[in-house]
Amino acid sequence: MRLYFVRHGESTANLRHEFSNSGCKHPLTEEGLAQAQAAACELAGVPVARIYTSPVLRAVQTAEILAAALHAPLEVTEALREYSVGIYEGTTDPVGWELHRQVQDDWHIHGRLDSKMPGGESYRDLERRFLPFVAGLLGESGEQRLVLVGHGGLYLAMLPAILRNITPAFAWQQGLPYAGYVVAESGPDGLCCRSWCGVAVGLEPWPQGRSAQSGGGNLLR
Repeated sequence: MRLYFVRHGESTANLRHEFSNSGCKHPLTEEGLAQAQAAACELAGVPVARIYTSPVLRAVQTAEILAAALHAPLEVTEALREYSVGIYEGTTDPVGWELHRQVQDDWHIHGRLDSKMPGGESYRDLERRFLPFVAGLLGESGEQRLVLVGHGGLYLAMLPAILRNITPAFAWQQGLPYAGYVVAESGPDGLCCRSWCGVAVGLEPWPQGRSAQSGGGNLLR
């Protein structure tokens, strides 16, 4: 099975630097629409069986463009929603963004996986909704190609947990631009990253470890 983890295109929330991880308030910008179209062109010819998307508007609009171009059915799932920032949802508060940075440092540097913004989600919360969803897809038979449209924060946190040759340090160094995507393939030893935003990735695993701090996902073997 091959999975394509696609980030949404640029939205008006991104331009406003506003936390918008729920609801349908902020659509794609003109640039975001063009980014989604470009991703659809890059994936043209891939026999995609189904597209799954976060329910957040910017992801849904990106997924709709992909679905139309790839002639694939579309399904919305909460598993791909961006992680909740709690009381800072809908704000541009600098205090919220500083807390957001601190939480990410807690997860990816200090291994404090229960850290979260007030009323928001922790790394452990993300695991509880994201990992079973991906495991369920991998449990399906056949050589399907599936597209998953989600968010930068979610993917930078969770992809190192499921890709055996990727660490958090690698993911954060590479980043995930608007409408960029990661290609992963399942095998006997688990799920491996084949390419990250167009750059081929070697199959030799990075040092394994359970925590976000050490990375090297082996949770879905």
